[in-house]
Amino acid sequence: MDNGASSYRRFLEGDKESIINIVSEYNNGLVLFLSSITGDICLAEELAEDVFCGLLLDKPRFGGKSSFKTWLYSIARYKALQMMKKAKWTADIPVDEMYTLTDEADIEREHIRNEQKIAVHRAMKRIASDYSQVLYLTYFEGFNNTETAKIMKKNNRQIENLLYRAKSALRAELEKEGFVYEEL
Repeated sequence: MDNGASSYRRFLEGDKESIINIVSEYNNGLVLFLSSITGDICLAEELAEDVFCGLLLDKPRFGGKSSFKTWLYSIARYKALQMMKKAKWTADIPVDEMYTLTDEADIEREHIRNEQKIAVHRAMKRIASDYSQVLYLTYFEGFNNTETAKIMKKNNRQIENLLYRAKSALRAELEKEGFVYEEL
């Protein structure tokens, strides 16, 4: 059992403090993932809060068929897609507003890294939603293909195909800006 699953089990058994462990461990990654779906960091934060409130109030059953993180992200993705269907709403937030320079000694290197991140995030917003989701889950969150497949409700072969097409689409978008991202 992973840490999230044991914390959730303790919460269900009455340890109210263990929900704090779950929120602190998964909140940041969940917000970023939800942001890749909604395109709005504020909305992503609200959705993440809804997911955690759902755990707190509804106490859904965790069957253990996947990791706790996979289960949690699946719930979050479902909530985000339901909200998007109801609202039929998308928004663009300039990614450059989310980054700041912090280390004055390495300001040039940090600036280059930030520009690369901005270029990648901008390019990810221009590719298909499924593409950005599969890239985010696999490369930024570290899920393997099986876990990503469970979250996205697809099979492993579909995830492999999506990853291939997503990397190609992202590479093409980056090249349009004259930027070549070395890790693709």
